[in-house]
Amino acid sequence: MQVRSDVRLAELTTLAVGGPAQRLIEVESAAELVAAVRDADEAGRPLLLIGGGSNLIAPDEGWPGDVVAVRSRGIERSGDRLTVQAGEDWDALVAHTVADRLAGMEALSGIPGSTGATPVQNVGAYGQEVAQTITAVRVFDRHEKVGRTLTPAECGFAYRDSRLKREPGRFVVLEVEFALESSHLSRPVGYAELARTLGVEIGERAPLADVREAVLGLRRGKGMVWDPADPDSRSAGSFFTNPIVPAERAVEGCPSWPAGDGLVKLSAAWLVQHAGFGRGTRDGRVGTSSRHSLALTTEDGATAAELLAFADRIIATAREKFGVTLEREPTAVRP
Repeated sequence: MQVRSDVRLAELTTLAVGGPAQRLIEVESAAELVAAVRDADEAGRPLLLIGGGSNLIAPDEGWPGDVVAVRSRGIERSGDRLTVQAGEDWDALVAHTVADRLAGMEALSGIPGSTGATPVQNVGAYGQEVAQTITAVRVFDRHEKVGRTLTPAECGFAYRDSRLKREPGRFVVLEVEFALESSHLSRPVGYAELARTLGVEIGERAPLADVREAVLGLRRGKGMVWDPADPDSRSAGSFFTNPIVPAERAVEGCPSWPAGDGLVKLSAAWLVQHAGFGRGTRDGRVGTSSRHSLALTTEDGATAAELLAFADRIIATAREKFGVTLEREPTAVRP
């Protein structure tokens, strides 16, 4: 466990905004993570947990307490099940499963961040989401001050959502267990753009490595693969979730997909673009990516306040034009 006091939150997040951390504690195991959380809670110091920093808008004023950077590592395999420490890099884990011929994560290639963050957001892309493979999430419950193992039902997974997200600050993810499928072929491809790229039909399978490379290619084309040298990847990925609305409130011309119970899921990218914020729209040091209107990017010197103000303009305009409220995907934290 290392403790530092010379780090700005901007250095720990892909959006590169945020002021100084009063104390940065880097932990390398689940035990160290629990100890750091207990120590902050017992001392009454504000606590902020950071994994890969890819889904976080850090405050400009910094953090007046403990910032715990989760760096725990470890992947254990038992048959087709993997138990993964929270600090494991997510894309490295996906690459590991593809190399080991384990199907179920391949369409989630290229997503930045740590494994422990994936159940919180129920991370998903290209027809897959982590809720499809998670069998257990081991957590430290800060309310009860005990370790617990949550079942998928207890996690309450929904579209880009979970109980862990709906009860912010309560659960600290320590490790995640996944059930995968031993196969050199992917799970059935469930996303039209990916199927076209692979040259297969929806519902067909393809070699795992081919799926991973296809997804990485699609994501790179949209600036959605983290690369410090690529200004379009200086983002939190998709900044808004696809809104789910009653079918009668579907927006004319906007791509939509059935979401069950008389609901449809609308394309947030279409709504952003047709609200007047197409690719490359800039406002000072923030704006939309030049390759994808759903990603908001920052330039050197940008602040969280600038970014959030720009996002609020998009939300207000989309609501006024289409009667639909866009929801932010990354979390904006406050001390």
